[in-house]
Amino acid sequence: MPQAITHLVIRNPFGTMDAPSPDDYEVMAYAATATLPGGAADGNAPAWAAIAAPSDPLEGIWASRWNGGADPTIAGDTAETWKQGRAEVRITGSRIYLRFDWDNGRRHGLIEAAREGADRLVGKYVNLTTPAITRPWVGRVIDANRIDGCFPDGRLDFRR
Repeated sequence: MPQAITHLVIRNPFGTMDAPSPDDYEVMAYAATATLPGGAADGNAPAWAAIAAPSDPLEGIWASRWNGGADPTIAGDTAETWKQGRAEVRITGSRIYLRFDWDNGRRHGLIEAAREGADRLVGKYVNLTTPAITRPWVGRVIDANRIDGCFPDGRLDFRR
């Protein structure tokens, strides 16, 4: 008879699998070279989401989009194509969790990040649908409506 695993501790507030080692060497090495200027010329600068911002500066509902890799479960997808979806941001202690989906909610991801200074986020992404896929992720909080983000192969941005 199978027994439930009762010793697991989940860090993220969504109750899903955690991003493995969100501050490991791979993440820190990528964070040392990743840059997000955050200016008006950035690809995430133009408004592309229509989600009302709550009074809390970060927590709440967002829209997400990513590129830089082709999702083999989406027919005809390319690395350059933006995959858009819904997102939610929750803050627990010193950690920021960004849970998002794409492909009409069929695929899901989670980022666990720590703050570095006032506007920089450093952490790791895990594909919750295919957990073997993880990537370092660096974000920059531009304002309450925009988080620019990148991973080694592309962008993973949030807007509202």
